[in-house]
Amino acid sequence: MKIATWNINGVKARIDSLTAWLTEAAPDIVCLQEIKSVDEGFPAEAIERLGYNVATHGQKGFNGVAILSRLPFDEVIRGLPGDPDDGQSRYIEAVVSVPAGVVRVGGLYLPNGNPIGTEKFAYKLRWMERLEAHAADRLALEEPFLLIGDYNVIPEPADARRPENWVNDALYQPESRAAFRRLKSLGLVDAVRAVTDGPVFTFWDYQAGAFQKNDGIRIDHCLLSPQAADRLLAVGVDKHTRGWEKPSDHVPVWVELKVDG
Repeated sequence: MKIATWNINGVKARIDSLTAWLTEAAPDIVCLQEIKSVDEGFPAEAIERLGYNVATHGQKGFNGVAILSRLPFDEVIRGLPGDPDDGQSRYIEAVVSVPAGVVRVGGLYLPNGNPIGTEKFAYKLRWMERLEAHAADRLALEEPFLLIGDYNVIPEPADARRPENWVNDALYQPESRAAFRRLKSLGLVDAVRAVTDGPVFTFWDYQAGAFQKNDGIRIDHCLLSPQAADRLLAVGVDKHTRGWEKPSDHVPVWVELKVDG
């Protein structure tokens, strides 16, 4: 089973790229971030024609997440627990049945947090605390669980081409990185780092020829429960999509799991 995450940066603007990539890569489940669409405005028909079920948690103009699945949804949960007053659409979770049992996938769009020293950064850290609590609850189920998406966190210096350029950014603050480490310390495995220590980037800014210079960062992550990590077969980053016409500034990251027993 191939499970992917992609910050699409506006699903209506990238629908042609999304359908082309779905046809090319043939993932079984995809978590999308920054769909920038309300639920009723999401272009589901073009995706459903390719054989996917669609679940959205949208928001007008910004944020918004979705899950696409070739398998029917057993359950869909919208919103991250812990703050009933949080009106931002940043988390969606689904359960699907597979021959080996079930797979649970949480798709997230973690707050950016800039500028530092404002309520936006405080909200980012509170959101990460809620995510940690929710992940702990899900890990207690002892089932294959993937927590994937745009984390807006650069975990280590190796995850940026030029880390010195990010020292004043919320993505690279000690508090953000420590919260990411606490999340992993619950028992989650960073799939990319399970297979390589080398430079791997998932985001390149639109400015200053960042993609052409490979001046990127790794902020899109696939974290796996032990039960999912035990089934890990492959990990990939579809960097070539960043070179497509009207690209997202992020690229898909995917994992392949053995789920046939």
